[in-house]
Amino acid sequence: MGHWWYRNIVEPGKLPLLLALLSFVTSFLVTRVITRLIRAGRGPFRNVTPGGLHVHHVVPGVVLVIIGGFGSVASGGRGPGSLVSAVLFGLGAGLVLDEFALILHLDDVYWSEQGRKSVEIVVLTAALVALVLSGFLPFGVNDLTADERQNRGLVAMNTALNFFLALVALWKGKARTALFGVVIPFVALIGAVRLARPGSPYAKRFYANRPRARAKAGLRAFHHDRRWAAKRRRFENFIGGTPDPEQAAAPKEPPP
Repeated sequence: MGHWWYRNIVEPGKLPLLLALLSFVTSFLVTRVITRLIRAGRGPFRNVTPGGLHVHHVVPGVVLVIIGGFGSVASGGRGPGSLVSAVLFGLGAGLVLDEFALILHLDDVYWSEQGRKSVEIVVLTAALVALVLSGFLPFGVNDLTADERQNRGLVAMNTALNFFLALVALWKGKARTALFGVVIPFVALIGAVRLARPGSPYAKRFYANRPRARAKAGLRAFHHDRRWAAKRRRFENFIGGTPDPEQAAAPKEPPP
């Protein structure tokens, strides 16, 4: 374990990245706990509303990201300054991505269905950073043996192929499958080879003159949603909190 730690974390200079990842995940989890306590009216925490203006936690998150980013550049990635900057950057990134949906929609959708995008983005970001830290990618690792170079090269090729399959799954309208398929083997492959969801760009392109394929895709999507929608919703509620009923049921505005 000590050999792995030195060759894959210390020698390549990935310790700041590891600290950034840990602080990122910690920031997100602590923020979610605090926001759920505020929502339930428990504990000492309250919304920050100076002069009646609700200051979202994305604001201090942006400040921490800027300080951590510029501090990392100034330190040159060396010494205690780079470690402190990495922690500040991770804390700020956790606060910012926890309100990713607010930035995307330019609206306070934190406790709505749209707000679930923040949780998905955080999970994907943490998984991708963890993949880099795992040591399979030979970035910065010196004096690799022939076997190590071959093994890491195969893993890098598999990762690139998996990412391509995730893009195909996304093209077929399977956003969550593509999201988790980036880091979980075979998930993206399943999403890429199965029928596209109705209304996806792939379905519009290739199912336009194939009524049987459209019908089969619609039937499969119906059975899939009926089987997994409730379970997925319970898991998402456990991680990100239950959306407000009035916001979840609100009709969508037609596009301009």
